[in-house]
Amino acid sequence: MAASIGEKKKVVVVGGGVAGSYISKLLEDHADVSLIDEKEYFEITWAGLRTMVEPAVAERALINHRDFLHKTNIIASTAVDIDGNQVVTAQGHSVPYDYLVIATGHTNSGGYTKTEKIKHYQTEYEKIKSANSILVVGGGPTGVELAAEIIVDFPDKKVTLVHRGARLLEFIGKKAGKKALDWLVSKKVEVLLGQSVNLNSASGGVYSTSNGETIYADCHFLCTGTPLGSSWLKKTILKNCLNEQGRLMVDPNMRVKGHDNIFAIGDITDIPELKQAYSAKSHALVTVANLKILMKGKEVKNLSTYSPAKPLALVSLGRREGIMQVMCFTLSGRIPGKIKSGDLFIGKTRTDIGLQP
Repeated sequence: MAASIGEKKKVVVVGGGVAGSYISKLLEDHADVSLIDEKEYFEITWAGLRTMVEPAVAERALINHRDFLHKTNIIASTAVDIDGNQVVTAQGHSVPYDYLVIATGHTNSGGYTKTEKIKHYQTEYEKIKSANSILVVGGGPTGVELAAEIIVDFPDKKVTLVHRGARLLEFIGKKAGKKALDWLVSKKVEVLLGQSVNLNSASGGVYSTSNGETIYADCHFLCTGTPLGSSWLKKTILKNCLNEQGRLMVDPNMRVKGHDNIFAIGDITDIPELKQAYSAKSHALVTVANLKILMKGKEVKNLSTYSPAKPLALVSLGRREGIMQVMCFTLSGRIPGKIKSGDLFIGKTRTDIGLQP
């Protein structure tokens, strides 16, 4: 639906994670923005593991959309279809657009409202606090960071981490994985590699691994990743734009391939890079620049291009230490900890969207 002369263009953003929230904030002074999100708040997700051991963190890490998006039309619903130049919500409402931005990242769990999410984290905290022994399943960044958060704040608890891979942190280099393993073992975390756990067969706090080992734990946390938020697209006009992994294929201008007025940003894209928050923000910046060009009717040749981010990973190890990998360089200890582990970029993220740290 084209806007009349002098009327602001309609931009619909689907997904209110870091990419969707950030681009909505950047655009709301320049376009008629509608944000469609299944929840009422933006979550600084990488702070969630800290929130599980310190629930008070949620007050800063969970931010109602209306607290920072003052000109955006916020639609608390799930998008279910793209019909012509409009997005259809689960309630059957049609939201027209001149430009569409897909930023649905990964699926959400734990609460539709901020209050519900806070209760979810409080429940997780109580589970950890009351347990003497805890099983963490998954040795990627989430599993490693959660095990570290627990053992730092509750050093007397027995923590076991089981990972089906041959090493921890397989998404980055071997040195980083070895440093994470050494750190966890030094804190008396039991790490079992090359094994999986059948959680469905667990009974009475007794778990069995694929190698026949028995683990006793009062509770467990599954940290093996969450599905991409792209399943809804499989029945839309973008169904042929998904790759085998369910990610949207985009061109260097961040537009979905084959669609001049549809963009995709964040984890849902097929850009070959580590899926990190700083990359999602870079996607948003390039997309905003291009939308401004298109909304002004300028030539497509002026569009900005996005180059995949260079490998950079920061993994927290509790409140003061961490592991950092920049390309082929790996560093562990207090320096990476000072960069991330203290405030977890919560203050910076809040400042980026116009709030007090």
